[in-house]
Amino acid sequence: MSTVADDAASAAFQAFFEAHYAELTRFAHLLTGEADTADDLAADALTALWQRWDRVAGAEHPVAYARGVVANLARSRIRGAVRERRRIALFWAPRGAGGCPAADGPDVPAVVDVREALRRLPFRKRACVVLRHAFDLSERDTSLVLGVSLGTVKSQTSRGAAELQRLLGGEFAAAAGRD
Repeated sequence: MSTVADDAASAAFQAFFEAHYAELTRFAHLLTGEADTADDLAADALTALWQRWDRVAGAEHPVAYARGVVANLARSRIRGAVRERRRIALFWAPRGAGGCPAADGPDVPAVVDVREALRRLPFRKRACVVLRHAFDLSERDTSLVLGVSLGTVKSQTSRGAAELQRLLGGEFAAAAGRD
């Protein structure tokens, strides 16, 4: 009897995987800005979902749950990368007077594309903007995915869109103004 249940669970998970893998990968790519990392994050998220598939399959919004797993994995990956970059920067930084790193002027690129601008946003703002504008989720669905309040989604989306508008100029304002 359990073999039949296991086969049904496997078939249900396979259908979920096939229906949502590409979307989860795109979501991870927009959060991290790295295609290879996005593929890894989507695969890691789906592996975690399979391990608790009985709970995920019974959830009210399994796709929202999956997006939340991807968002949490992306947040962890980004935090780890930031810590590593800081360690490397401190190790290789030229030493000024008193052993302190020398201060360099800011490296401001002449043209900032959307991916670069998104990378510059704090994670929660980036996640809210990506889910609301790139994935066209409602505020409620976005709050479910990220596990935050509706008010947080509204404020973080608004602030993130304003920051992107500042970084990109008026182009983003026209696209974001559809809400």
